[in-house]
Amino acid sequence: MRGCNVLPCVVFILVLGACSGNPVAHTALLTPTPFAPPAAAPASLTFRRLPVKIYRDKIMAGWLGQMIGVSYGAPTEFRALGEILPEGSLPNFKSGLANQSFGQDDLYVEMTFLRTLEQYGLDVPAAQAGIDFANSQYPLWHANNAGRNNLRSGIAPPDSGHPQFNAHADDIDYQIESDFAGLISPGLPGRAMALGEKFGRLMNYGDGLYGGQFMSCMYSEAFFETDVQKLVEAGLACIPPGSQYAGAIRDVLAWWKQNPDDWQATWNRINTKYQLNPDYRRFSCTDANV
Repeated sequence: MRGCNVLPCVVFILVLGACSGNPVAHTALLTPTPFAPPAAAPASLTFRRLPVKIYRDKIMAGWLGQMIGVSYGAPTEFRALGEILPEGSLPNFKSGLANQSFGQDDLYVEMTFLRTLEQYGLDVPAAQAGIDFANSQYPLWHANNAGRNNLRSGIAPPDSGHPQFNAHADDIDYQIESDFAGLISPGLPGRAMALGEKFGRLMNYGDGLYGGQFMSCMYSEAFFETDVQKLVEAGLACIPPGSQYAGAIRDVLAWWKQNPDDWQATWNRINTKYQLNPDYRRFSCTDANV
């Protein structure tokens, strides 16, 4: 699922419930300060038990949901830009959609991240994560493509995802690839965020990174929570409250509460504020062909 800006895609999600050169050759110039989530949870919530059988069931459901969702949405991608796709134009839902997902960047980029973790462990250095991503051979677009090109040119993480070097730093890429971080961090949002700091900064920065942190923390909490509003709030707790991304999510929640039975009303208000107002699109890329 390719795209330029993370915010319109967030609204949709919430409403619906061989390399050349010498990659990673220089020392990172820009050291970001990772966002620290709120203080520790109450003592009653610091230890939560999850049977292995239930964990496996939930993680399988999470992967299948991602695979089916991207396969179902792929035929409509770029067909409705800044507007609601008419219901009659939606593709028919059919069995076997999960098997159509293997060519989607939402999935195969995550496989690279997981392979890196499998080989080097959770404490793998960001430089190694960058080398593995630089050596990938599949097609990429936007922030992913720019980040990989930076890595192949010797721009190390986190600089590879910084807007000084990456014109697509605010794009959607890590948001659509952050599922793995939450799925392997059941009830551990801090671990999910640490993975985002390592892998998400290969290609993204700012709201482009926060979108992935938000999503991965919702996944993490979903192993223990089913209330959708509480899941969204758990995601918000993992990103800076003063960020534009967090503001958009808060608007979604507030406007949904005002019109709980009319998702289009909320969509239109978000579209007007964040899509049509150029002040909220200052960091959006303008090249739709990369």
